[in-house]
Amino acid sequence: MTGPVTGGADEFAARLASFVKDNRLYGAAAGVVHLGELAWAGGAGFADIAARRPSQPDTLYRIASITKTFTGTAIMQLRDAGKLDLDDPAVDWLPELKASGSPKTIGRVTIRRLLSHESGLIGDPPGTDWTQPVPVYEGLVERTLARAAEIVTAVAPSTQQKYSNLGYQLLGEIVRRASGTDYPAYMRAHVLAPLGMTTTAFEPLEPGLAARRATGYDGRVFSDELSIAAAMPPVWAEGGLWSDVRDLARWLSFQLGPYAAEPAESPVLAAATLREMHKPRYLGDDGWKEAYGISWYAIRKDDVTWIQHSGGLNGFVTNMCFDREHGVGAIALLNGAAEAQDLTMDLAGIARGLVRASPPAVRLPVLTPEQYKPLLGLYAAADMTMLVRLEWRDGALAFVEPGSTSALTEIEPAGSPDAFTAAAGNPLSGETVRFRRQASGRVESVFVGSVTLLRLDPPPEDSLVVADEAQRQASSGADV
Repeated sequence: MTGPVTGGADEFAARLASFVKDNRLYGAAAGVVHLGELAWAGGAGFADIAARRPSQPDTLYRIASITKTFTGTAIMQLRDAGKLDLDDPAVDWLPELKASGSPKTIGRVTIRRLLSHESGLIGDPPGTDWTQPVPVYEGLVERTLARAAEIVTAVAPSTQQKYSNLGYQLLGEIVRRASGTDYPAYMRAHVLAPLGMTTTAFEPLEPGLAARRATGYDGRVFSDELSIAAAMPPVWAEGGLWSDVRDLARWLSFQLGPYAAEPAESPVLAAATLREMHKPRYLGDDGWKEAYGISWYAIRKDDVTWIQHSGGLNGFVTNMCFDREHGVGAIALLNGAAEAQDLTMDLAGIARGLVRASPPAVRLPVLTPEQYKPLLGLYAAADMTMLVRLEWRDGALAFVEPGSTSALTEIEPAGSPDAFTAAAGNPLSGETVRFRRQASGRVESVFVGSVTLLRLDPPPEDSLVVADEAQRQASSGADV
């Protein structure tokens, strides 16, 4: 790949090496994505210190909770296919939850709330104890549901952010029941394979992939000699995937697809649905620096909103982040303990700076469809308190305020030539937009939501000629 970001290769490598050294890690791998491709990838240190095996972009790491973004994608696929609704109560799909220890609130635990960590459910399956020498964690959902009386809402739904591994374990079971397919098999067939993610998998890994795994190490305590982390019981929907930098670059490119200059639809998920997942639903902190979407969250740093997800599980810490505006993102995979998000935001921040400093691409405009040309023009309320322009810009119809360079409301066809709907992402989303014509076919007004705007025609050409002549004569008289 060529482009402005490739010029930062030395800086990326130096930043990764410094991060490993400064955090006293044994090793890490990282990558930077731009324009839908892996622009840079590298490793520093060791994937396994005893074998002196170096960290590389094709080394497999446990990506832990980044798996949740895959689970959320499966749920959204099933939603788009009409198999479920995000506002379905979880108990409708998991009737075992009727025995919950929170009978008054369990019915308010919806799929949407599970996806966005606002269900209020306890954080982990009943009986979890991470402090044991071998962590106690129930990864089998059927056993978890057998203890439904211990599944409770620790706080009322939709009152605060409350991260829940349990919630995503339940979502994995909803995927199975809604699709009729075993969860790992569904993920392979409907998410991983269509994206060409051949090195991303759940345990047990095939021998070729297992040989490429990094060894997970605990964090530093009193010495630079790090201990090998304890083995983890099997987990799936909430954090069970293994992957490498190259495969996660495909995942990151998939996320950035809807924001490309020429977005291409994916067989995995529609661009509009991906944007829906990335859009923040609620604030996660009082400082307005963290917000939660669907399976993703956003961190605001130095006036840049980074959509991201982290993972941390027994010897591994991971993060991936991306900037929708500039189409850049980064991946960090650590086999030790450190703040991986600090590394990804630094790497992606370097890439973002390179993109901003490069000359913008100039593209040919998308020609206006003939059927839309009669609709374009100025529209105003009868009392002139509202004035907007309907333009064809960037391949879409949009109402904009005069003098503004940003779209006010994009509209999309809704069946008949004069019927449209306000697109997602603005205050009028979903509202009806209908143009009205005179008997001659001339567009005379548009009804938007609950307001009628009249079309303002330019003066007839012959009146402009008369006006120009009058102006010319007036100017001549003034010179005499």
